[in-house]
Formats: sequence, structure tokens, C-alpha cells
Amino acid sequence: MTHPRQQHQYRLPRAAATPAPASLPPEGLPGLDPAFSRLVEAEEPGAGIRTWHLLDNGPVLASRGITPVGTVLCVHGNPTWSYLWRSLVTQATDAATRGAEAWRVIAVDQLEMGFSERTGTVRPLARRVADLGDLTDALGAEPLGLTGPVLTFGHDWGGVVSLGWAIDHPDLLAGVLLLNTGVHQPEDAAIPAPLRLALQGGVLGAATVTTPAFLDTTLALAHPPLSAAVKRAYRAPYRGAARRGGIGAFVADIPVGPGSVSTPELDRIASGLRGLGVPALLLWGPADPIFSDRYLDDLLDRLPDADVHRFEGAGHLVAEDVDYAAAALIWLADRALLAAVPAPLTAAKPVPVESARSAGHSRPEQDISDGETAPESGVDYQPLWHYLDEFRESDDIALVDMAPDHGAAQLSVSWRELSARVRRLAAGLHQIGVRKGDRVSLLVPPGADLTAVLYACVRIGAVVVVADAGLGLRGLTRAVRGARPDHVIGATPGLVAARALGWPGQKIAAVTLARPLARLLDVSFTLAELESLGAEEGLPPEPTAADTAAVLFTSGSTGPAKGVVYTNGQLAAVSWALREQYGVGPGTGLVAGFAPFALLGPALGARSVTPDMDVTSPKTLTATAVAAAVAAIDASVVFLSPAALTNVVATAASLTAADRASLAGVRSFLSAGAPVAEPLLAAAARLMPDATAHTPYGMTEGLLMTDITLEGIRAATAATAGGVCVGYPTGTTRIRISALDDRGAATGALSDETGVTGEIVVSAPHVEDHYDRLWLTDRAARRGAIAGERWHRTGDVGHLDADGRLWVEGRLPHVIVTAEGVVTPVGPEQAIERVRLTPRDAVTAGMSGRPNPGHPGVARAALVGVGPVGTQQLVAVVETRPPARRVGLATEALAAAVRTASPAPLAAVLVVPQLPTDIRHNSKIDRSRLARWAGGILSGGRMTRP
Repeated sequence: MTHPRQQHQYRLPRAAATPAPASLPPEGLPGLDPAFSRLVEAEEPGAGIRTWHLLDNGPVLASRGITPVGTVLCVHGNPTWSYLWRSLVTQATDAATRGAEAWRVIAVDQLEMGFSERTGTVRPLARRVADLGDLTDALGAEPLGLTGPVLTFGHDWGGVVSLGWAIDHPDLLAGVLLLNTGVHQPEDAAIPAPLRLALQGGVLGAATVTTPAFLDTTLALAHPPLSAAVKRAYRAPYRGAARRGGIGAFVADIPVGPGSVSTPELDRIASGLRGLGVPALLLWGPADPIFSDRYLDDLLDRLPDADVHRFEGAGHLVAEDVDYAAAALIWLADRALLAAVPAPLTAAKPVPVESARSAGHSRPEQDISDGETAPESGVDYQPLWHYLDEFRESDDIALVDMAPDHGAAQLSVSWRELSARVRRLAAGLHQIGVRKGDRVSLLVPPGADLTAVLYACVRIGAVVVVADAGLGLRGLTRAVRGARPDHVIGATPGLVAARALGWPGQKIAAVTLARPLARLLDVSFTLAELESLGAEEGLPPEPTAADTAAVLFTSGSTGPAKGVVYTNGQLAAVSWALREQYGVGPGTGLVAGFAPFALLGPALGARSVTPDMDVTSPKTLTATAVAAAVAAIDASVVFLSPAALTNVVATAASLTAADRASLAGVRSFLSAGAPVAEPLLAAAARLMPDATAHTPYGMTEGLLMTDITLEGIRAATAATAGGVCVGYPTGTTRIRISALDDRGAATGALSDETGVTGEIVVSAPHVEDHYDRLWLTDRAARRGAIAGERWHRTGDVGHLDADGRLWVEGRLPHVIVTAEGVVTPVGPEQAIERVRLTPRDAVTAGMSGRPNPGHPGVARAALVGVGPVGTQQLVAVVETRPPARRVGLATEALAAAVRTASPAPLAAVLVVPQLPTDIRHNSKIDRSRLARWAGGILSGGRMTRP
């Protein structure tokens, strides 16, 4: 066996091998209670007694008369020490003292590391795993014993060591928890660049031992940066080269190939994970330059039942970036029976590998064959491709592409053509290795190509990943990388971005590319080639209703975009809900100015068309483009986003008589995605005079929850209940409210009581299955759900009125808590938006004398809270009509009018040229961002735009 020093051809400085005794850490390290530190002796067979430093809350719990239900054994990586786990030790102890479930937490300093003994010997991976076993044997012999069952918790290479111990101690093991780590290095992939640099012969000793460069580089990976005091704490056990030998030896021991001394042990551990059969939790920082998401994918392949949460923005030091300890304790509390039953009985039921890729699922997969009902639905399951099969011989129009990439004026596709193309593409995809459960990212603009590819993927059981280009390049990159697709199908712009930004997955081009460009973009196939390959191939068995079908990303308007997972049955239920609510089905012509509904057209059996517009910017849709789309398929139903609808109304003057005649044939039009004001809906209704105007309420997690017509809005407005009335629950939807407490948190039980303001909670067969790799978010969305039923907390705040209508009052994160009580923003904003100035006040306010001033006053308003929760001050931020040229305090006249209109006292009124909104809807105001900005302005900051 090759010695680690020989395998990398380096020599550590002589001082690195200097033995030194274990010791206790110095007092005063931030966040570390000295009461948790102790030294423990353990025998190393053939080498004598070794002394370890531990953080251990066991003695503290015992002194308080608290008996733990089990032990969490924490193992740090390189070059940290047990200090990494200080918050878990503290929080677990505090929780137990308050009467919560008590967990003993033992965080070790590995030998040669932290404040444990420096033995002066090399300790490869197998020895470190054995070391940990020696320690737990010694702990088991103490009066306190080793309170079982035991869960391991590891980070970095400590994660590997902890998993090795887990595999070797199945009789004690009840579960495993991990922060960023990796157990397998693919032969065809380079090891992470920072480690590759550190392993170079001329660098290793100097970077890891002679100087603290490796340590300091690791500490610099925190997001946000660590304080100087915390950095000093991490450096405390590594002062001087004689104390850093373990850091260098740890790096040197990294297996880089079959000849590495620790490769056999790493392979043993990696293989052994598949047989653990215990619950697992993976808390991950995706911004890690060392253990990236590909290592997470590998772990999920080996631990398919694991719960996983990716903390967007967190990196390698995820324990410093986020409150991982609270997450871990929540997970342990959810699995309280871990401590009460033997480990073998806690094994989760295995799920198929293809369904495990979604990870963090909220309920077991169901086996539902054709002809049965969809999960939690009262209707027969009808797969999305049903009408493609039923109409496969029909020459009627299935869809129209108003602006195809190939430059034609428009492209019409019959059901016969679409059905045949979907089958060929499905067979071609299957022939090149796309399998059930594989993730396929679709970076193709809405139109004929995207529709055909999406249905081809769903038909073979592949999981389509749809991230809106409206997320912007940064948001799109975050979404695609987070979803970790196996394949990427894209138009040229998407493929260029994928190549430049290192997006994962086999690349397939939607169009034929010149060979040099195809090679540059790493394209393996084109859609045309897939159709040719699939011309004579049969299709695999159909996926079931319970199989995962799609990961659809939210708009990112209220935080990083989240992947929302739908099964085939749930997407089928979306189609059913639309059909039942609006009568959209075979023979219906559907104009979809919102891509998801264009894609559902074939599932509904409807003719569908996407208007000529830039889908990344809804406000580019014009009235003439809508009229042309209506005329192209004789449409009776039109769906537009509020931003698109605004521009349609604004460009109505360009409509011809023929355009107006086409629009007069529309029977229903819908606008959703954000609240739609009555004047806007009324103006659109005048363009489609024979149509019933609807504005549904929903979200990516549930596309159709309630519905209200223009007449319903007018009737509700007379009730002045505060907020935006979004109507009655649709079809099979149920609405409940979780009341807000005096701190603005939704803590109330689910209720349909009238007039109670709280978080809106919905249930329906077409509500999503779960969030992708966001276990904490998914858990929060299910909190308080009725047992055996699937409910979703929307994050919206509102109330039910006496007639059963739902009113939306804002978002839960935007609730303001003043000294006088809780304030929801939408009601006051509506009152402020009614402010109109008299001509004299408009002159005083500087809002007259411009071309077409209209009615000077407030165009849009946002109410935000500044200051600590409980004593927040209300600030109104307004757009004016005509628009202001710059940011500033409102003039005396405007401020007075706004204060008079507001139902709550205002600390300030600020004017901006434009309020910040999301890209997809161009209408959801980012109030959290505004609150931070307003706080800066009012504390003397520069008058910059928000």
C-alpha cells in the first residue's frame, strides 16, 4: 500500500510530525460554552491511549436531570474542528432544558486536529474511521454510556468518516445527517480546483502546514464573511506549523485514483451507503466550490429516501451560512420515534431510483395503473397525452406558432402532425438513453417545438424541468443547476448560456447547427436527428399517474425561484380543473399569453396559440398581436398576464375593424398571476365585449384555486372588506385560513371562520406534490395540514368573507407589526392608490405642466415597515401619475393627501419613478427590498433608486 506522502510525492515540514498533548480550548471563543468541552481517553489498538477533545452536552444534561432520547455524533472536516458544531450543541441543550425532546450532542475533534492529541502519525481514512470507533467504545464504557440510538452528522471529509462509522455500527445507528461532503469522485471528472491546487507537490506543505493559507482560504468561503472573532476561534488550535500537520496530512490523503491509499476505504463507504436503510437528512450549500451539486446527486443516488434542503446562496461552510442546527433539530423532532425503536425498524421504504431524483418527497409514491383515479382526485385519470392519441388521425389544427424561429409568418400544426412528432421524439429520446425519471431541462421558447418536446418527455416518463427565461440569466442558472438535469434541450441562446455557465446535462439542440458551433456547444443531437432515430422505434410503457412529470420553477418574485414538483396525476388534475371551470376542451380555441397554459392546450384537447411576443417580457404583447392570435384559431378563450393585459389595453388604438371583429368572438378571457384592478379588467372587457372577464387566483404550486368575474369584483368592491377579492374556490378546491398572531406569524389552526386574517391555505387535487430539494420549505408549506390530506400554505395573507369569498391582503413576509398591532399592506395601498390631486395641489406638487398628465395623483403604492418587528413604522412608497423623474420625499401636498387616505398613520411618504417588480409578471412589488431601501433612506442614506 502506498504511503500518502509517497502517493503525492511531497514532504511535510518536520514540525508537522511533532507530537503534542490534547488540551481544552481557551475561554472566550464566541458562541462556545466552556461547559461543553472535555477530554476523553480512548485506546488505539497497538498504539496506546489517545486523548480526544470533545464538545459534549451529556454531562450538562445529566446535571439538570435530563435523560437524552439519543445521541447525535458530529464529525468535522478539514481544516475546521468541533467549533463548527457549537450552535447545534447549544440549541439542543437549550431545547432540552425547555422541555423539548432531549438529544445528547457529541462533537469530536479528530486526532491531529482541533484540540485533540497530535500523535505525530499519519492517519489515512480507514484509520480515522477506526479512530472514531475507538472513541465511541470508550464513551460507551463511561458512566454516562453512549446514549443510543446514535445518528451521525458529518461535514466535508468528516462526513465520509462519519458514514464509515455508521456503516460499521448498524446496531447503534438510527440515521445519518450530512452537510456538504462527497463519497465518490467520478473517474471522468476532475477533483475540485481548490483541492487540485493544494495537492500539487510544490504547494501542499507550504499551503497547508508552513502557512495557514489553506485554513484561511476555507474560512473565506463563508457567506456572509465570518467575523474576525469567529475566524480567530477557528484558527485557535492551528497556531504554528507544528499544530497544522493534520491539515496537510488530511489533504494528502484525498483519494485521487485507484492507487491512492484511501481509495479502497472510500469505495467501501460509498458502496455501503446503499444498504444503510435509515432516515437521512442532507443540508446543502449549493455555492460550494469544493463539494458541488454533483456530489449531492451522487449521495441521493445512494440514499434515495433522504430528505434534502438546498440553502440557496450558502456554500462550503453551510454551518456558518445558515441556521443548520435549527433545521436538524426540526428534522429530529419530526422523527421522534427514531429514539424509541431499534435502528433496523426505522428504515424508510425504498422508492424507485427514478422517483428518488426529486428527493425530499412529502408522501410515498403510489402505484396507480391506467383506468384508476388520480391521487386524491374524484375524477378519472386522463394522461396528458390522451388527446394526442385520440386525435392522432385528425387533420384539425392542434396549435399555431405565431412567431416560429424559422422565420415564417406563422406555423400551423395538425393533431395528426403533432401526435406523430411527439411519438417520434419520444422514441428518439428513449433510444439515446433518456429514461423514466431522467430530468430534462427545456430551454426552448414557447411554440410548436417546446410543445412537442414537452409531451414527448412526459410520455416516456422523463421529468421536464421548466424554468422561465424571465428569471434572468442568474436566476435561470441557479434554477437549472439546482434541478441538476440529465439532459438539456435548448434553442441556440439557451445552449450558449448552458455552455458558458457550465450547466449540467447532455445537450440537444432544438435547431440544426453548423458542425463547428455544435461542437463548441457540446451538442450531441438535434431534434431532427431524434425524430429520425425514433421513426421506427416503439415506445416504452406509459408512466403512471403517481410518477413525477415536471419540475416547474416559480417566478422568483418573493425570493429565489423554487422548483415545484408535479406528478402526472396532478398535472392531469390541472387540466381537469380548467376544463370544468371554463369549459376549455376539444373544439375550444385558446390564446395563451402565459406559457404554462399554452403547454396545457393539447392536454385539454383545445386548439392553442401563443401570440407574437417576447415571453420574457409580458408587457411586449400588443392588442393587434392578440387579435391576430384570436383570428388564427378562431379562439373563444384568451389568457393573459396582468402586465400583458396592461399593454394590450394601452395599444388598443392600433386595432383595425377586422381586429375588433375577431376580439368580439371571444367568450371568456382570463388574467392572473397578480391581482388585477377593476379598471384594467373593465378596459379589457371593452375590447372583448361578448366575453366574460375572469381573474383566477393561483400560483405555480396550484394554478387555479379561486375565480372571480368582473361583475363579481364590482359587487365585492361595494363590500369594502379590505384587500383584493379573488372570488370563490373552484371545483374541488378548499380554502382555509391560519390566523396571524400578534407578531404577524401564521400560528392559528386551519379554519374557515369569517373575517379572520391569516395565511391562506389551499387543498385541491391539482396542488403540487412538493418542492424540489427544499425539505424545510416543503415542511413549512405543509405545517398544520389535516392528517391524510395534502394542503399547501400559500404565503399569501387574506380572509374569507361572509359569502365565502377569498380576499388577499398581501404576502406573509410583508406583514407589518407596529406598536399598535398587525398591518397587512394591500388594503392601505388600495386606499392610497385612490389619491387624486386637485389642479392647485398638482401644481404645488410639481405634477402638472407635462404632456397628458391625466389625473395627477398616485398610480401605484407599496406600504412597507421600517424598524424592529413590534415597533415598525409605516412608510408609503408611491409611483405618481405623471411619473416622477427622481427619488425623493413626497411634496407637502402629495404627502398630506396620502396620509389622509391611509387608514394607518405613516412615518414618511417616498416617491420613486418606478416600483421594483418581478420579471415574469411585471406587477409583483418586491416590498421586502423596498423596506430595506426605505430604511436606508430614512436613516440618512443616499436617495438612490430601489
